[in-house]
Amino acid sequence: MPTAQDGMSLQLGNLCHAIVIASQIMLKKVHHINFLVSDLDEASSRYRSIFGVEPGEIEFLPERGVKIARFRLDNVWIILVQPTDPDSMPARHLAREGEGFFLMSFQVDDIESASAQIKKQGGRVLDETPRHGLDDWKVVDIDPRDTFGARLQLVESTERETEAQEL
Repeated sequence: MPTAQDGMSLQLGNLCHAIVIASQIMLKKVHHINFLVSDLDEASSRYRSIFGVEPGEIEFLPERGVKIARFRLDNVWIILVQPTDPDSMPARHLAREGEGFFLMSFQVDDIESASAQIKKQGGRVLDETPRHGLDDWKVVDIDPRDTFGARLQLVESTERETEAQEL
């Protein structure tokens, strides 16, 4: 018959297993946070006036159907995202949920290994192979059904970006 001590051992075993999984995936830090906006110029102006930050030049990602402006907050990118394609996933999300938080991305050293580890642990990724994002970031989306509805990504940065952060 199982005892309370057996239950405690099982819980401790589950905790240790979770720690091992996290260390194997090796989430390094929050790399970037995306906010969906209806008007990129207005959002950039508001961030400038309220927070004193200077979003960079507008960049276009036609393959994602968006244009963006971004700025650094310490070592995290804050990215303002305006959909340009009404059929894109960001546009559908904006229409359904409105402006605001969209996704958070975690930096990993090796995106292929991290993605494989998620799948090995029973998680799902939406990208079988990493896609290229800004600055040639390699990006993989994690299935929101595995993250309680949160949109999370893994990203592997380029050497150029890593070197710039260390300066």
